[in-house]
Amino acid sequence: MSKLTLSQANKIIEQGFAKGREMKVKPLGIIVLDEAGHVVSAQREDGASMFRLDVAKGKAWGAVAMGASSRALFNRAKDNPNFFVTLAATAEGKFLPQTGAALIKDKDGNILGAAGGSGGTGDEDEACCVYGIEQAGLVADAKG
Repeated sequence: MSKLTLSQANKIIEQGFAKGREMKVKPLGIIVLDEAGHVVSAQREDGASMFRLDVAKGKAWGAVAMGASSRALFNRAKDNPNFFVTLAATAEGKFLPQTGAALIKDKDGNILGAAGGSGGTGDEDEACCVYGIEQAGLVADAKG
């Protein structure tokens, strides 16, 4: 199984920012985590609030920890809110089941990590992450 590289992570962020500017999204923060939830790269655009990367990390961390897109986790949380509150508490606040992150997979479907964004709506954040992942030559999983 391949590993996510710093070059790929930076490309995901660079292209995610470009997509955000094209979509006229507020300044973004995008973070890329590896399959173990460790930060590979994290950046926020000029003008992005200080909280952007914290929110982006919570979305990406939840996705990679649960092996599902943040959209899927958001949908599951609606049906079982107590379980997801407990998960967030167990994860010491690192887990945020909100739309805006996508799993990063290789061509064989192996999870390499996750990218999470914050700044726009959840759908906008997700679209920027998906675009960045695809432009880096990887497979984005944002299925709900």
